[in-house]
This record gives sequence, structure tokens and C-alpha cells, in this order.
Amino acid sequence: MSSFPSFQAGGISTSKTLLTIFKTKQMELTPQIKEKLALLQEKYEAMGQDMVSYLDGLLYADFLTYWDYIHLDTLLSLQSPKTPFPDEEIFIMYHQITELYFKLSLHECKQVATHENLTAKFFTERVKRINAYFNALTTSFEVMVNGMEKEQFLKFRMSLLPASGFQSGQYRMIEISATDFTQLVDKSKREGLAKASIEEKFEYIYWKFGATELATGKQTLTLKQFINKYAAQFLALAKEREHSNFASLYKQLEAKGENVSELAEELRKLDLYVNVEWPLSHYKSAVRYLEKDPVDIAATGGTNWQKYLPPRFQKRIFYPFLWTDDQMEEWGKGWVLSVLQTLKSKH
Repeated sequence: MSSFPSFQAGGISTSKTLLTIFKTKQMELTPQIKEKLALLQEKYEAMGQDMVSYLDGLLYADFLTYWDYIHLDTLLSLQSPKTPFPDEEIFIMYHQITELYFKLSLHECKQVATHENLTAKFFTERVKRINAYFNALTTSFEVMVNGMEKEQFLKFRMSLLPASGFQSGQYRMIEISATDFTQLVDKSKREGLAKASIEEKFEYIYWKFGATELATGKQTLTLKQFINKYAAQFLALAKEREHSNFASLYKQLEAKGENVSELAEELRKLDLYVNVEWPLSHYKSAVRYLEKDPVDIAATGGTNWQKYLPPRFQKRIFYPFLWTDDQMEEWGKGWVLSVLQTLKSKH
């Protein structure tokens, strides 16, 4: 132990503290351990901290458990059904899982947008992660399509008014991070507002037209709540990502002469996942539970889901510069799997 200086802290020297730790754990003070301790000492000295106090904390601290680390008890207590119907818990948990996947996606979006020396390789790997998250979401949506009894759903959904999955703020943030804000404007206004301010474009963002009262065309309470809660965040993020959204960053890397072919493939997959497969999954679920002859049942938020969910109506495309005119014309018409297969064979 003589190779380590003794620092006094509360009357206990570093040497004695270390000796206590190693005696307690019956560990041999090997050269590797000495090296690690020396590095720790340098670290704490650089921060003006006393290593002894931290080693004492290590000595007395309990071992970490899985359930404490992920706050399992808290997580499992976050389901609060509003009705006695058992399938409502399925509905709640699946939406919570969805929001966690969205958070994972935004975590990757931020890494790309804030990277100081962004490369095509780093960008590509992060988009691959996001695609994996959306693949998990779209392939698991069968839980929502066939995982609940229709009779139960049509009853407990009435207790959810006016809440709606439409109100997922994280999903809108993924969209803002993924593309030029103009691409999120209603298709009838995109060309005319291409050079407008973010605020002007926000007035005509596409999803506002999907939350209008069916009878009057006025904004639903669902939409009003959503705008009141998130508008400021959306506008701030849109301005922050004006030159660091995925579309802009792709063009910047391409202009630098980087090989962006693999990145282009992953961005096309992301475009399909977010703008075709995910909305179609919801549409399939809506048809299963809400379509009723002769009059369709309104969604919980009063959204006109028949016109809002099908991709062919929205023609929302993040990366039009990566698609042919024919591909964009066929957007959302059942060609998703064949296009992905074609992309695989090309690269």
C-alpha cells in the first residue's frame, strides 16, 4: 500500500480505507487494481474531490438490483384504467410501450442532429436503430388490431374522450427531426409556403386537418388541447432543426462528397415506416374497431380517421429527392414490401 499517498479525510487515510475494502472483499491488490486506483485518484484530484469519501461510499453502498435500476415497481404501477373492462389495460400498456419506442427514436435523432463531426457512417447507424424501433412497433401492432375484444373496446373508449393517440407529441417531434418542415405542411399548401416562416407553415401543418369536427369542420377539443400543450415546443424544435433535420444533414454530407448510398437506403426505409406502414397499421386497427355499416364510428378525438390515416391521402414524404415520381405517385397503395425488397436487391 506504500505506493499510494495517504490523504486524511475525517481521520481515515486513503491507505486504510483501501485496505479495509480489500480485506472485506478478500481481494488481492494486483497491479491492475493499483493502476485503476491511481487513475481514480487522478480523476478525483482533477475535480477537487476527496477520493476517500467516494471509496467509503463504495464500501457501504448496497449492490444494485435489476428492479431498482429500471424502477420496475414504478413502471408496473403506471397503468390506471378508467373502467372495469380488462382489455383497457392492454390498450394502456401498448400505448406506453409505443411512447418508449418514440423516446428511443428521439434519442437517436438528437445524437445525429448534435454530432459535432457527423459522418455518413454514424448517421446511417443511428437511422438503422430508429428503423429497428419502428419495425418493432409496426410488427407488434397486431396487439392493437386483434388483441382486444371489440365489444370491450367500444365501451371503454367512451371513457377516454377527448384523449386520442393523435396527441402523441413525441411522434410529431420525430417528424420534425426527420425532414424539412415544409414537408409537414398540408400537401395543398406546401408549394405556396415553401419560403414562409416556421410559424406560417405551422398554421397549415398536415395533422391539424386530421382533427376537425366531422360535421362543422372546426377544430376538435382534442386538437385544441394538443396545440395548447405542445405548440411552443414544436415551434422551438422546428427552428432548432431547420438545418439539422435528417433531410438537411443528408444533403450536407452528399455535398461534401461522402458516400451516402447506404444512408439513402435507410432513410427510404424510415420514410416508409413513419409515413406508410405506421399509419396503415392504425388504419387497419381503426377499420377493425370503428368501421360500421352504414355509418363509421368516430374516433375518440373526433378525428376524421378515414381521410387522415391512409397515406395516399396525405402524401407525406420526408425525402422526395430519394424517390422517383412514379414511386411517389404510388405512395401508400400497397407496394411497401415490394419496394423494400427492390431496395435490398439494388444495394
